Amino acid sequence: MKPSNPVTRHPTMKNPVETLANTRHEFGEHGGVNMSVEASTTFTAMHPDILAEMFSGDLGPEQGGCYLYGRHFNPTVYSLSRQLAALEGTESAYCTASGMAAISGALFQLCDSGDHVVSSNTVYGGTYALLHDFLPIKAGIHTTLVDINDLDAVEAAMTDRTRVIYAESIANPTLRVADIPALAELAGRYNAKLVIDNTFSPLLLNPRQLGADIVVHSMTKFIGGASDHIAGAICADHSFIHQLMDLHTGSLMLLGPTMDPQVAFNISLRIPHLSLRMAEHGRRAQTFAERLQSLGMAVTYPGLPNHPDHELIRSLHCSDYGFGGILTLDLGTEERANQLMDMLQNDYHFGYMAVSLGYFDTLMSCSGSTTSSEMTEEDKADAHISPGLVRMSVGYTGTIEQRWRQLLSALERLGLVPADGGHRADQPARTG
Repeated sequence: MKPSNPVTRHPTMKNPVETLANTRHEFGEHGGVNMSVEASTTFTAMHPDILAEMFSGDLGPEQGGCYLYGRHFNPTVYSLSRQLAALEGTESAYCTASGMAAISGALFQLCDSGDHVVSSNTVYGGTYALLHDFLPIKAGIHTTLVDINDLDAVEAAMTDRTRVIYAESIANPTLRVADIPALAELAGRYNAKLVIDNTFSPLLLNPRQLGADIVVHSMTKFIGGASDHIAGAICADHSFIHQLMDLHTGSLMLLGPTMDPQVAFNISLRIPHLSLRMAEHGRRAQTFAERLQSLGMAVTYPGLPNHPDHELIRSLHCSDYGFGGILTLDLGTEERANQLMDMLQNDYHFGYMAVSLGYFDTLMSCSGSTTSSEMTEEDKADAHISPGLVRMSVGYTGTIEQRWRQLLSALERLGLVPADGGHRADQPARTG
């Protein structure tokens, strides 16, 4: 297996918060400091000929014109979309009702029946099911799954019908890091588009600056930050967003994964403190990873020097945000993984056994039996997703030392690390 090319330090990445600060300066309808919520599903045209221009696509909000219908563009959703474009450094963006809507909408727009996708073999289980099962059966779009870190394998999978190279910036759940500049160069040589899911690393990595054509997000996760809204986004150039919203062939316009304007408003209030949250997620994950490694635990985290892509991510990331808020622990077996999570949740209140990530409290799941369960056993083995792999989205409630004592005590009680009474948390009695 040939690894990616030797790492060359990428030019200093501009902190996207600076771009956002120059963009996010809008007034509400009556001069409020927050944007207004536009709840209308349809919009008034002041003259009859304007309606015809809107339906022909010649006049719309991005052409300085009017709004047509809530499934097409909504002012509140449009405002949030502009903020996402600023964060990702793209010309435009469109916010959707879910992360899967963003992924499927982008792929449907890029591919026709008979076209081909080359994808990382380590992606979110829903994405895997879309590529591996749904698209071939329903749309005649086929995917070859490869080790995205093996550039020779990626190139060998390319065909004259390949329209997309697809990867996650930081893979779910193995935390391998995609060499985005190298993949972008490869996609360009084959006249394909590089689509990057940046859900795990908003602000931390900027795929568009690194060469990606299209960036997708599940804003349900870190960007939303409170596990209370399902949402997604597609960030790209103006022409691609216009294609998505075309009245005749636009995948988002016609399939209708419309974001509710109240959801857009609520998420917009989280954007200004995203940088503070990402920095603290990263700081705590780095601390836990280093301490777990010192105890001999099988911990994976991109910020550790022994991570296979540590030098790569160091060359690509914005250092203000560390190396992300996710780490994994390999406990060997699903039984042992479940024992640890059960103890951490029910004995120590360390976090929650729940899928998803990016919440302010720690969320834990055994990936092989949950968020990667759509994958075949063979594909999980190829992706190095072991039965006992615990994915931990590190929250920022409580203090670091309090949470560390809880985690350490659980590991000691399970006999996974030597007992060290000087660092143990008080052992609560199990209730219920």
